[in-house]
Amino acid sequence: MDLIVRDASNTDEAAIREVVYSVLSEYGLAPDPGGTDADLADLENSYWKGGGVFHVVLSPEGSIVGCGGLFRLGAVEAELRKMYLLPDARGRGLGRLLLNRLIADARRLGYQHVVLETASVLTEAIELYRSAGFSPVSRDHLSSRCDQAWRLSL
Repeated sequence: MDLIVRDASNTDEAAIREVVYSVLSEYGLAPDPGGTDADLADLENSYWKGGGVFHVVLSPEGSIVGCGGLFRLGAVEAELRKMYLLPDARGRGLGRLLLNRLIADARRLGYQHVVLETASVLTEAIELYRSAGFSPVSRDHLSSRCDQAWRLSL
């Protein structure tokens, strides 16, 4: 399967929500369109204009099968958000490719740290983060569906 990673735009929002909500449901996690997932309602303002990026993964047929973003938290820190792949896109090294691209984006944009929140049921993702050099950290507040925070110093 040849997959393509490209920058996302607001025209991709419905398909991205489908991917995110589908994967959340697969793992028994609840979507939160009015809170944690509100950033998906306007990708360009939430990510691109805010100092971050958002990418989608396309199947050979052109449908969106994965996504991931980098959201600016401050001058030196960005948060990895909404990195999900549909089941058919997994197991091909694409998660690592997408994560490496987002880390490279963080460096290019001048961030010194990348943080993320995740849920313990996402074991494959947690192993990917650990293998990329992320370490668990304590955070004062986690989103409602997350029970872990991780950080990478660049």
